[in-house]
Amino acid sequence: MTLLDVLDLIKDRVDGTLSYRKSCRMMICGSCGMRMDGAAVLACKTRMQPIVSAGHVPTISAMGNLPILKDLVVDMGPFWNKIRAMKPWLQPGYDEVREKERIVSQQQVNVINKEALCIMCGCCVSECNSMEADPEFFGPAALAKGFRFVGDARDASAVERLEDYNSEHGIWDCTRCYFCNERCPKGVDPRDAIAKLGAESIKEGIDHDMGAKHANWFVTSAKTTGWLRETELIPKTQGIIAAIQQTGFALALAKHGKVPPPVPPHVAKDVTQARALYDLVKAQGVDGALGIVQGEHALSRIEFEQESKERERELELEQVTE
Repeated sequence: MTLLDVLDLIKDRVDGTLSYRKSCRMMICGSCGMRMDGAAVLACKTRMQPIVSAGHVPTISAMGNLPILKDLVVDMGPFWNKIRAMKPWLQPGYDEVREKERIVSQQQVNVINKEALCIMCGCCVSECNSMEADPEFFGPAALAKGFRFVGDARDASAVERLEDYNSEHGIWDCTRCYFCNERCPKGVDPRDAIAKLGAESIKEGIDHDMGAKHANWFVTSAKTTGWLRETELIPKTQGIIAAIQQTGFALALAKHGKVPPPVPPHVAKDVTQARALYDLVKAQGVDGALGIVQGEHALSRIEFEQESKERERELELEQVTE
């Protein structure tokens, strides 16, 4: 029995006025998003047996960051307005397609594979700290939808889209709390999509936002000395005037030993490896979103290999025991 089954029982036998949304009951429509104990879930996916076994009485409430209409029903109007602002349709331009279909390689599809899984349930928006602080922030769902088209090889308007997404309340306003990844029921990982948008923006030279300048300086810092020189972050990203305004704060850090001396410059022992990694990424042409996807696949392979080794060890132990 799922949380949705329980709500159906309550509505049928206890209180017929209870309001909530549901549709297909197969975890693909996204209608029944709500909160259980303060965390966004899909009611049709949340099993109740473990909760009952633990003797826990959960608190069920409406999703966050959206106006509540009644009980567990929220107004999805603001959500859909932000989705529409992403222009969620292909803009292939005026090129003529010679084939019957637009041929896209598997590698090109891999870039947007996760984002294409989004069911627009709003669970990520419910848990977004940035949206709680700034309701105008585009939000994880909209930006993930935006990357689904920026990363599509058939779309010819990627640069124009990125310019729009780099505006106020856009890509760089994300606080990187990763709650959207944690609560997404489909593994879309919206925060990763936002990171891909940032990487693509920098790749295309769209770096006027302070967040982009911040990221650019970290890359330069790691490439030259092999570590992140945060003491130079403010003057390099916000300018000399902003750095002077922060002098008092910098002196307080220095007093507590939090600021390394500027001379001689500290260079990491294995800085050549950082530089070689930078050169390799450039040589392979995997900067931007493709580099992030490649990193995700590499981590997945490592995780799979570790799990395989653990299973082998468990089998060996079982055989020895027998």
